[in-house]
Amino acid sequence: MKNKVCLYGASGHGKVIKDIAINNSIEVIAFVDDTPKFETLHGIQIIKSSKIESLLKENFIISIGNNEVRKKISEFIKVSFTSLVDKTAIISKFSSINEGTVVMPSAVVNSDTNIGKHCIINTGAVIEHDCIIGDYVHISPNATITGGVNIGEGTHIGAGAIVIPGINIGKWVIVGAGSVIIKDIPDNAVVVGNPGKVIKYNK
Repeated sequence: MKNKVCLYGASGHGKVIKDIAINNSIEVIAFVDDTPKFETLHGIQIIKSSKIESLLKENFIISIGNNEVRKKISEFIKVSFTSLVDKTAIISKFSSINEGTVVMPSAVVNSDTNIGKHCIINTGAVIEHDCIIGDYVHISPNATITGGVNIGEGTHIGAGAIVIPGINIGKWVIVGAGSVIIKDIPDNAVVVGNPGKVIKYNK
């Protein structure tokens, strides 16, 4: 990885990713944001996407928490993406982390797990062995994904949620904070509670 990166999204999530980059001795060259509230963020310039020509040779990370927005931006801008792993995270050398994904402080990714593109593995999250995490997934702080779990594209696992072994979770699912998932979940479901129950489906 280069020792420089550009962050697309000057929000709270961008601040956290900026801190991870700095802790890893990676310089954040600029934030890119089309609706910035300020001209700089923590002393780093914010520029609009129409002005990024000079940055196209740099590596990017999309620093936006919304899974759907991250997907749209990744398909829209033609740049190189890189991953970023905080130095306090524990990552098995037998796991794989794809481009655009950020693994935050104290997270754990164990053996033979594959993390897709543009995912967020948030602070203190644990993903056990033999899991498959699809693209644009967000595993929130302190969530626990036990062994052999499959999670589909765009799904959001809420803070402190637990998924028991061998469960299949569909695409674009929302699992509420603190939920305990003990059975498979279909695409687009919203699930809450212990045990987790589907309360509605999103389009």
